[in-house]
Amino acid sequence: MKPPAIEIRGLRKRYGDALALDGVDLAVSEGSVFGFLGPNGAGKTTTLRILTGLARADAGDARILGEPVGSAAVRRMVGFLPDVPGFYAWMTAPEYLRFIGGLFGLAGRDLDSRAHMLLEMAGLAGVKTRIGGYSRGMKQRLGVAQALMNAPRLLMLDEPTSALDPLGRKEVLEMIAALGGRTTVFFSTHILADAERVCDTVAILAHGRVVAQASMAELKTRHGAYGLALAVEGDSHPFVQELRQAPWVSSLRTVEGNEMRLTVTDLGVARRAVPEMVARYGLGLRTFETTELGLEEVFVELVGGGR
Repeated sequence: MKPPAIEIRGLRKRYGDALALDGVDLAVSEGSVFGFLGPNGAGKTTTLRILTGLARADAGDARILGEPVGSAAVRRMVGFLPDVPGFYAWMTAPEYLRFIGGLFGLAGRDLDSRAHMLLEMAGLAGVKTRIGGYSRGMKQRLGVAQALMNAPRLLMLDEPTSALDPLGRKEVLEMIAALGGRTTVFFSTHILADAERVCDTVAILAHGRVVAQASMAELKTRHGAYGLALAVEGDSHPFVQELRQAPWVSSLRTVEGNEMRLTVTDLGVARRAVPEMVARYGLGLRTFETTELGLEEVFVELVGGGR
């Protein structure tokens, strides 16, 4: 039986008085595109730093493909892109990838062919501009390419889309999605739409602990089983306040004006109670429909802040 791509047990890390990781347990199957989700400060970057050998845990165990983190064997099997990658601005992309490949012992035709293949994948083949003139999205795509130069079995990316414009995010996400099944991709993000778009499995980290890990479909089914879209006319403030306190409401967020998105634990109760409450407060009911539950609603329910 093959070991998981990543296996973490009881990982703890403290910085002074701040507890960054509080007993993290995690298992990532080989070949998956795995989203490591959480709000800023949840401990995502700390976990990645430990996995890459850039930091040491205070307690617990972390293994990559069955090997202890930080070992020479692991370094040969892993590619990594930090949240703010650094480049030599005066190089072109082919020069940079050949430089990186040389560090891994590649040379000659093997080096040239791998660099060319990855530039094609990144959409940078034929670009003559030096890296200093690249957009942020182009740099991120080049960063993913350089992290793949050693043909890693595991690619780890720290917030790869966090500072990109919509076009840059789309390009990087398409590149990540294309890697599914070819290598294991483990990337941290607080942008839920990105994970929902490309991941087959996710884990949600909050306050230094993993609060959920499952496939995307299972996560949506298991937490907050029903979604509702609701729009009313009139002064909705007291109505919303009562709705937030209803025991069958898992989370509620206002979208725009008097439009709301709810997750509820009992759809039958919600369908009876909401119209009654609307009538009692003298409001008009403009929209009331069941919706497909999104990752954002699940995230809010697990991490907090939904009520």
